[in-house]
Amino acid sequence: MENITPYNNTNLYAEIRHLIEEARKQVVRSVNSAMVFTYWEIGKRIVEEEQKGENRAEYGIYLLKNLSERLTLEFGKGFNERSLRRIRQFYLLFPIRSALRTELSWSHYRLLFNIEKEEIRNYYLSESIESGWSARQLERQINSFYYERILASQNKDIVSHEAQKNNDIPSAGQLLKNPYVLEFLDLKENKDYLEADLEASLLNKLQDFLLELGKGFSFVARQQRITTDAGKHYYIDLVFYNYLLKCFVLIDLKTGILTPQDVGQMDLYVRLYEKQKRTDTDNPTIGIILCAETDKTVVEFSVLAENKQLFASQYQLYMPTEEELKRLLQS
Repeated sequence: MENITPYNNTNLYAEIRHLIEEARKQVVRSVNSAMVFTYWEIGKRIVEEEQKGENRAEYGIYLLKNLSERLTLEFGKGFNERSLRRIRQFYLLFPIRSALRTELSWSHYRLLFNIEKEEIRNYYLSESIESGWSARQLERQINSFYYERILASQNKDIVSHEAQKNNDIPSAGQLLKNPYVLEFLDLKENKDYLEADLEASLLNKLQDFLLELGKGFSFVARQQRITTDAGKHYYIDLVFYNYLLKCFVLIDLKTGILTPQDVGQMDLYVRLYEKQKRTDTDNPTIGIILCAETDKTVVEFSVLAENKQLFASQYQLYMPTEEELKRLLQS
């Protein structure tokens, strides 16, 4: 028997594995698209049939009940009256078939048409596509009032995608939020956590943290050292790069209330980073003090008020209710 010389087929395996994964993703996308378009067609026919009835309200109730019973008998679960009402609502909210987005699954659309205001619904639709949010990620962003927090962080300016459509570079204020919601860390029951615990938890849940940070962020370093001319070392908690802003973003974690010392420290970090790390192709470095509680006086009467590269944002360790968010944004 001829001896076969073993060789490293790692590259071949990786290529084949990639082909299989892409094929599976394509199958999933095709199934999702087919489901979305099928439900749209069903909704269209239900609405058109309802409009033929002399008494639309009564006829609509009868129609959905009758359809539900017959479809469930033949196709099983998924076609109860509630589901058919959702499908009908789907068509009414998205009446133009060619405007449906194949990037979004039926699960995405189910979340979107529960949002009453069209402006907010369109915002989440665009963000889901641009940021590649899964349906689960979209649900989390809606529940954490992502839109409202972005809006509040821009000093009540209207959130608009017109600038992005025109390929304008967004400002830091368009991407940064206040507050940040870190419920995924599961630290709310631990009252005695340290800044090191917060940092470690964020890195352990880095994918969730990047989702919360927003578009364009990539992780660079933890505890990155910068040094003064006198040889004094300082360590920045977390460093990211944002490819939309084209700049480094430094994050200093504070488990207490914001102090003037915190602001001065971040100001020093940003200035040193500008001198030692920033290249000619980078925009000015941004510094974020992420603290458990901000102080309005410190924000108003420190360099934060004038320096467009320094920000102080509050974080919270649980998902806010709408009332809690309103109180927080008004404080």
